[in-house]
Amino acid sequence: MASSSPDAPSPDAPVNPYTAAGVDTAAGDLAVELMKSAVRRTHGPEVLGGVGGFAGLFDASALRAYAKPLLATSTDGVGTKVAIAQAIDKHDTIGLDLVGMVVDDIVVVGAKPLFMTDYIACGKVFPERIADIVRGIAQGAAETGTALVGGETAEHPGLLGIHDYDVAGAATGVVEADRVLGADRVQNGDVVLALASSGLHSNGYSLVRHIVANAGVQYGDRAGDLGSHGTTWGEALLEPTRLYTQPLLRLIAATGDAVHALSHVTGGGIAANLARVLPQGTWVEVDRSTWSPPPVFRVLADLGDLELQATEGTWNLGIGFLAVVAPEKAAAAASALTAEGIATWQVGVVHSGARPEGEFEQGAKGVDGGAVRLVGSYNDNGAK
Repeated sequence: MASSSPDAPSPDAPVNPYTAAGVDTAAGDLAVELMKSAVRRTHGPEVLGGVGGFAGLFDASALRAYAKPLLATSTDGVGTKVAIAQAIDKHDTIGLDLVGMVVDDIVVVGAKPLFMTDYIACGKVFPERIADIVRGIAQGAAETGTALVGGETAEHPGLLGIHDYDVAGAATGVVEADRVLGADRVQNGDVVLALASSGLHSNGYSLVRHIVANAGVQYGDRAGDLGSHGTTWGEALLEPTRLYTQPLLRLIAATGDAVHALSHVTGGGIAANLARVLPQGTWVEVDRSTWSPPPVFRVLADLGDLELQATEGTWNLGIGFLAVVAPEKAAAAASALTAEGIATWQVGVVHSGARPEGEFEQGAKGVDGGAVRLVGSYNDNGAK
């Protein structure tokens, strides 16, 4: 009879009942070890205590320099985009999407991000996979100037499939009370600038997956018009969300009071999200002819036998952010953002008073704001 290894547990050794129930605490510990260095790179001197504590500590002494500091907070997830990451076993960009969805909401009010935490729920902890996700979060946190001060990975056997996971996060930032951006700053005649997206970002993926499934496309198939030679559908659809925080903070600092309001184009599309940051009684017509939606939107719409206009309440169609700025500073603001690598162009003007006949989006997400609609036809002469 073959002898057992001296390091192997005795057949009579007690079995950890938690392990028997499907939770591998050792795998969780290994995942933390693998992600530690990436997380630490987001830490400045304000972060105390390192990685692994019950709570993250952040030195808020710098807030004493504010006359009246307001804390801004946001929480979000990535949605069903994670299903594509799981399908092609590529997990290093989902974290960037999470930071985009969470931290870029904070800059909407003009706030500087301070710190962020994350939460990953999974059916089984695969340490390298979890580390890949968190490395992406850490990369995005570093790019936005946000300290990643804590997180949690929870194993939920029986609730989630062995390869299933979901991610969420929360962030906190600070803004001087008299510098908060929003509808109360917006004036008649303000110019609305569009900031180009990197693609779908992290919204509308239930529609994306529905279209792809109905067309019989596999995520491993070559993507053709969706990407460079050799790119698969899955890789093209995982294009990470563009991060706008630092370029926008630099624009705000450089232009004084020129930036009046910002809108993050996420769920609900262009019109609904712009309407949220406009004052009641104002309206904007967003001119479709000023840009050409990138190929990913056109290919998916064609595949789903949809008109692009039918997807306007779901996808960003090439606009990831909108900035409402003073008209005399609009050209300079657009040039500054374009110089940062973000194509920026004028799509409309804010008007007050009686608006044209026809349907407008009137506020959204419980906000009774301004009114917005898209007009004209999309430009077919190349995307911005």
